[in-house]
Amino acid sequence: MGGCPMAEAVDVEPGVRLDPTERVDLLLRDLRSSRSGLTTREAQRRLVHAGPNELRRRGGLKWPGELAQQFTHPLALLLWAAAGLAWAVGIEPVAIAIVVVIVINAAFAFVQEQHAEKAVEALAAYLPMRAKVLRDGRASEVEAIELVPGDVLVIEEGDRVSADARLLDGGIEVDLSALTGESMPAFRSADLVDSRVPLLHARDLVFSGTTCTEGEARAVVFATGMHTELGRIAALSERVKKDDSPLETQVRRVAWLIALISVLLGAAFIPVATLGAGLSFLNAVIFAVGLLVGNVPEGLLPVITLALAIGVRGLARRGAVVKRLSAVETLGSTDVICTDKTGTLTENRMRVTIISTATGSSAPDRASPGDVPLAHLAIAMAACNNARLDDPGGAVGDPTEIALLNASAELGVQVDPDDRQRRRRRQFHFDPARKRMSTIDEDTDGQIRVHTKGAPEAVLPRCTHELDAGGHPRPLTPQRRTALDELVDAQAQRGLRVLAVAERDLATGENIPEDHEQAERDLVLLGTTAMIDPPRAEVPDAVVNCHEAGIRIIVITGDHGLTATAIAAQVGITRDEPVVVTDDQLDQMNENDLDKLLRETTELIFARSSPEAKLRIADALRDAGHVVAMTGDGANDAPALRRADIGVAMGRSGTDVAREASTMVLTDDNFATITEAIQAGRQVYDNIRKFIVYIFAHATPEVTPFLVFALSGGAIPLPLSVLQLLAFDVGTETLPALALGREPAEPGLMRRPPRKRSEPVVTAPMLLRAWLFLGVIAAVLAMAGFCYVLLTAGWRPGAPTAPGTPLHHAYLQATTMTFLGMVAGQIGTAFAARTEHASLRSIGALSNPLLLWGIAFELLLTVAIIYLPPLQELLGTAALTPDMLAFVLPYPVIVWGADELRRWLLRRRKHRFTEDANRGRPVECQ
Repeated sequence: MGGCPMAEAVDVEPGVRLDPTERVDLLLRDLRSSRSGLTTREAQRRLVHAGPNELRRRGGLKWPGELAQQFTHPLALLLWAAAGLAWAVGIEPVAIAIVVVIVINAAFAFVQEQHAEKAVEALAAYLPMRAKVLRDGRASEVEAIELVPGDVLVIEEGDRVSADARLLDGGIEVDLSALTGESMPAFRSADLVDSRVPLLHARDLVFSGTTCTEGEARAVVFATGMHTELGRIAALSERVKKDDSPLETQVRRVAWLIALISVLLGAAFIPVATLGAGLSFLNAVIFAVGLLVGNVPEGLLPVITLALAIGVRGLARRGAVVKRLSAVETLGSTDVICTDKTGTLTENRMRVTIISTATGSSAPDRASPGDVPLAHLAIAMAACNNARLDDPGGAVGDPTEIALLNASAELGVQVDPDDRQRRRRRQFHFDPARKRMSTIDEDTDGQIRVHTKGAPEAVLPRCTHELDAGGHPRPLTPQRRTALDELVDAQAQRGLRVLAVAERDLATGENIPEDHEQAERDLVLLGTTAMIDPPRAEVPDAVVNCHEAGIRIIVITGDHGLTATAIAAQVGITRDEPVVVTDDQLDQMNENDLDKLLRETTELIFARSSPEAKLRIADALRDAGHVVAMTGDGANDAPALRRADIGVAMGRSGTDVAREASTMVLTDDNFATITEAIQAGRQVYDNIRKFIVYIFAHATPEVTPFLVFALSGGAIPLPLSVLQLLAFDVGTETLPALALGREPAEPGLMRRPPRKRSEPVVTAPMLLRAWLFLGVIAAVLAMAGFCYVLLTAGWRPGAPTAPGTPLHHAYLQATTMTFLGMVAGQIGTAFAARTEHASLRSIGALSNPLLLWGIAFELLLTVAIIYLPPLQELLGTAALTPDMLAFVLPYPVIVWGADELRRWLLRRRKHRFTEDANRGRPVECQ
């Protein structure tokens, strides 16, 4: 970005230009703002003039190109070949009909994909980007799209910067890689004023699209929307093309395979039909066209896209916002969940229950008024804190800090956030690696004091003294340290989260420390606080579902190992004594040791873990072939969330960085929602396989009439015309296929082991079931109906059936019977495809009303094709008699019943082998 312009005037709204690097007081004057921000009324007025803070799409219309793509996918190309072949030999009506089919399919696919795209884009409404601003003199959260020039942003670690802004106070580390490509964070501070440098290099400016990785600051917005640096780049850039999901790629490969097989079959059978069977070249081409059309599953791609989109929308209603369609497929094969504890397994509603000082332990509401160490601890908890209790919408901030602030208020400390900000001289933010946070504050007497809070094992080693009952520091003896360790362990074993709090007075004349190492030394221990965060009520059932589904749960938490163990046992994640690995122990392991630990240890908890540990664990599990879902909420969790197959961010407590890096966001921060998402992923994947079986099963009955015609050398007239075949493909197949994409979950769905990552969506057993079982039964039944009508009319092989012959009407009825028989077989196939393992009775024959409506539609269309004169003339059908209808009536039951019997035999066989295995006898097969 070396060519970016020097700092110059910027358009912030119509008619307003200013220099963002001019003196802060002048910038605030030009923006007609102040350090306390705007009023709500003024912000709303400016929003009308400046417009929403969003990037507008450019590049013209996209839909013509997207529509054109529907005419060039492999299945459409196959139909173009069939139309060209029909036109070349002079059967123009068939060619025109095929082109009409191509257009109808393309329009249908285009509509479905547009619907899917809109469904995914609509998910933004579930997760609006938020920004912290000062409005009416108070900190509040607004949607980032409502930011206007003059707003004062409050930027904290993990926040995404939503507009271009000038820092007013504080200092932060900012990831500018989205704009500059530089991977290392850059320091930005209100004290560093740059004016003769490129805009992006000005050290007192921050920009939309970047993220704060460390620190805290306030900044005034000077540009929003397309006026930002990100907007300028977006205006010059073309939209990145959407990649196909792995599932769509697999299906596309299958489509090319079908196309190749169809072309080879058609090309091979033309000489076979002409030379071997003695057909005329015209009849051979008709056969080839029918073969091509019969092998094309036209609705496959749009139905899959729509099913994935429906799954994504359904997950969003359950509290899991999936950010791309392909994640639904991955969810179904997840076999390891690496979960945090706080807020995910627990309610994230911290409450301080015990405060321990040198004078003893008590609850906050039972503390002695004259306890000096307790008074110091209460002041420290309020000072070393960024939460606030006075927000109109309720308490705002980290749940742990809110709990500490509530406890300080109970102990009589003033917790006014503005007063706290005035007294604060410096902050060293909480660092997951250091496991502590410190602030430097000035008390009412002018004394500068360091306040520190954090994990006991991180704070106690830095303490040299402890505040005694008289308020005087006394040395921390080894015996006292041992007693403190035992106290912490005892409270952690009860599932309590324990923090240590300490302070240090700066000596007269001592400079305010510039880094945390200087500040956090020679501390005086004030005491410890123990907080309870009860497990969520719904988590135990979700854990049972995971165990039954063969999904392993690993807890990775920053909490004490004993606390994590207690919570894991309460919710059922662990049953025996789990192996607890601390961050220090993990650091000492090499890759082989970690692989062995993950492979051989069933119940595993990683405690006091850093974000780097999460990344390492995710890598190890993926290298072992597992499909990993990893939860996280902090900015430092982003690498692990990106590396996991499914990165799961917290929608409530998570940072903007974590949400952007994730694949799925939990709007309720609830572990049970992860289980529901995995179940939904399995359900969507199962449904995709169901309608693939349904669509593929029709290839056999569609091709069979042309094979019978060709192999008989024309002695048997063509049992189905190409136009009737097209009517069957386009008119009666699609709606039931769409309905199968909305099937309820099959019983036992979450008692099956996870699908392997390498398992393709279309497997050999599926094809055998579709082509050689359901397809063969439906084909035999359709041909039986054809033969029944002809033989009843007195036809014998070789007898003429052309127009003008006595048997021509019977022939029309016979082809109509084939068409009706295929529709009847299609209905039976739809019911059979509804379950892969279970019986239809277990899910309910009427439990999918959409399928019933789809079948009703195809029956009405079939009646119209058979009995309406215009359609009879167009498609070559004839009205059927009651005995013919009665002949076809049992077809659906025969097709469904045969598959029901097959599934019953498979379940019985599996049950027998399971019993043999349980008795210790050799298992014959799996």
